[in-house]
Amino acid sequence: MIEATLRHRLGAFTLDLSFHSEGGVVALFGASGAGKTTVANLIAGLLRPDAGRIVVGGRELFDSERGIDVPPERRRLGYVFQEDRLFPHISVRRNLTYGRRPASAADPRVTLDQVVDILGLSELLGRRPAGLSSGEKQRVAIGRALLANPRLLVMDEPLTNLDAGRRAEILGFVERLRDTFAIPILYVSHSVEEIVRLADQVVAIAEGQVIAAGSVEDVMSRRELSPILGPFDAGAVMAAHVEAHDRRFELTRLGVKAGTLTVSRIDLPVGTRLRVRVRARDVILARTMPEHISTLNVLMGTVVEVAASEGSQAEVLLDVGSPLWARVTRRSVEALGLVPGIEVHALIKAVAIDREAAGYGGATLSVDDHT
Repeated sequence: MIEATLRHRLGAFTLDLSFHSEGGVVALFGASGAGKTTVANLIAGLLRPDAGRIVVGGRELFDSERGIDVPPERRRLGYVFQEDRLFPHISVRRNLTYGRRPASAADPRVTLDQVVDILGLSELLGRRPAGLSSGEKQRVAIGRALLANPRLLVMDEPLTNLDAGRRAEILGFVERLRDTFAIPILYVSHSVEEIVRLADQVVAIAEGQVIAAGSVEDVMSRRELSPILGPFDAGAVMAAHVEAHDRRFELTRLGVKAGTLTVSRIDLPVGTRLRVRVRARDVILARTMPEHISTLNVLMGTVVEVAASEGSQAEVLLDVGSPLWARVTRRSVEALGLVPGIEVHALIKAVAIDREAAGYGGATLSVDDHT
């Protein structure tokens, strides 16, 4: 759906990258200053690349060699900025319909009624932006971008200026958009929670270059992302589904490639697809099967790689049916004889559950498993 080869220089910063996506939600992920917003602005036509090529939905928007440069107003892209950029002197209804494009039989319109319903805007239509909360303003901004009937919706850090409660609220609305409309989304963010919850594909960027690209499970489990994620969030992401609920003990069993994980009960139907994010700092390793412990989740795996980290720490990559990282001390690596090929038991202290694309909105659930 998106093909982009971009070369652009801004002062001392040079962007030189290439990626493509197949549709759905593709996330541009990276630390501040990596070049994510620059990529979004180049695709939207707000900046002109020094060289390269941009194709969206099969339509060529830019090609430096062929002299193609479609103006931004003709690219049919909706853009949601970090700030709402609403017109303060007109009502929410008029903000929503500003710049609305006509529909055609081959390219049907997203209707005002749909947008108002999905984003919960019915009670706001007669009000002006000054009387709205930050979350309400961002919902209106998203609705206005949708009503432009875009081929691609670009969302540049849309939750950055919101508090935790508002972020959770807007995340739910973005999930509903993703699941209701067949509009591809380019989602720019440095938030692991947002990426794991919303994206189908990830393009990870550092210093103007792509360092990893692929599925959420693949990219967010790579060691190359450790410098971006930091010691708190570095780890692995697994695809999962709800297998069963234990009403007696208020637990839920999740199926993953590695086997099963048991977490505190989550209120989702059996069969619901999820993503399980296991942080490296929450994994303990043992050479023999531990006994008489409270942790319910113990997975058998094989050491694939041992990599020294900063100071006293080391990162150990395991194969438990899917990649799993553990952060332990270098002393523990030596004491346990951790080398590639050794079988170990991975005790998972805590997991974070992030809902995937099965039509379920709502807040991300963080579940501590110390029982």
